[in-house]
Amino acid sequence: MRIAATFAVVAAALAGCAQEKQLSVSDAWVRLAAVPGRPAAGYFTLNGGPADATLIDVSTDVAVRTEMHEMKPAGPGGAMAMDAVRQVRVPASQKVRFAPGGQHAMLFDVNPSVKPGGQITFTFTFSDGLRIQQQANVIAAGDPAPKG
Repeated sequence: MRIAATFAVVAAALAGCAQEKQLSVSDAWVRLAAVPGRPAAGYFTLNGGPADATLIDVSTDVAVRTEMHEMKPAGPGGAMAMDAVRQVRVPASQKVRFAPGGQHAMLFDVNPSVKPGGQITFTFTFSDGLRIQQQANVIAAGDPAPKG
């Protein structure tokens, strides 16, 4: 009887430890520019938490300026255009991917010390003041995208 009661208390305590998934960032990486002086591109996945969130800024201390952009159809013939975006909605419990050919971060004037095989730190700022730091792997212009 005592063992069963103890088991019930432990099981209840463990169930109480289970927390809702929090807003997070994963799978971050950066592709350096093929031509020196051109911007690099950053990609990542935003993992929605228990409530909707709004990403308002992506930054890194290894670039003079970082902007969020997205690719959109630009008329007939399949042409695409790139537009800057000021904010990105992250629905609760959903994923928002910044990936080649879609949403991405442009890193302008990247420090020349940043090399393929290294890492940089992104800071993601949300409209409620939350900031998340995430490491991003750096690859060369011609390298295949990381699996993730």
